[in-house]
Amino acid sequence: MDPDELGLSGDARETADRPTVGGVVLAAGTSSRFGDENKLLAQINEKPLVRHAVGTLVDSGLDPVVVVTGYEAAAVGAAVDAGPVSVVTTPEYTEGQSASVRAGANAMADAQVDAAVFLPGDMPFVDPSTVRALVDAYVAGAGDALASAYRGRRGNPVLFDRRHFDALRALEGDVGGREVLIGSDDAALVAVADRGVRIDIDTKATLRDHR
Repeated sequence: MDPDELGLSGDARETADRPTVGGVVLAAGTSSRFGDENKLLAQINEKPLVRHAVGTLVDSGLDPVVVVTGYEAAAVGAAVDAGPVSVVTTPEYTEGQSASVRAGANAMADAQVDAAVFLPGDMPFVDPSTVRALVDAYVAGAGDALASAYRGRRGNPVLFDRRHFDALRALEGDVGGREVLIGSDDAALVAVADRGVRIDIDTKATLRDHR
């Protein structure tokens, strides 16, 4: 089903402790549309794109935060340098985005978190408050598969309860968590005033437009 606009009609999660929510930065892709450079290493405000994305999740308070690398793994891992994060590498990165999502879901399952937020590494403008809004909506019982939305249009990051981890780990090909989100019967959009959820840096022209 298509996710509906957020309505807090669900029951708040009944737990003695606030649910644990981890974060995954998807940073394994080959940057095929960016030319001869790795877009994740391109800089905005003197920081690599991937470091902006990592900082968003770290500053939002998620724990743990995992960065999934693949293409040029050593260089991307070295560019992270944004606090208490772990780096995992998927050798299957040429398969497409599903490889990154699978590796991230595996890491979150191993960490035994209640839910995880996934953010592509080429989205440097997402505000930490947007991530916190997703987590707050999840805690309030809005759904187990949540996507941020700006002016009614779905964007990233997205949040999945751990009950969706198996579905994420079963993805194949060049698809991401969107397939699981759309197929979920408990999905919702979380409206945010953050246009960064719709901005990804796929080409050098896009990078120039946002520098």
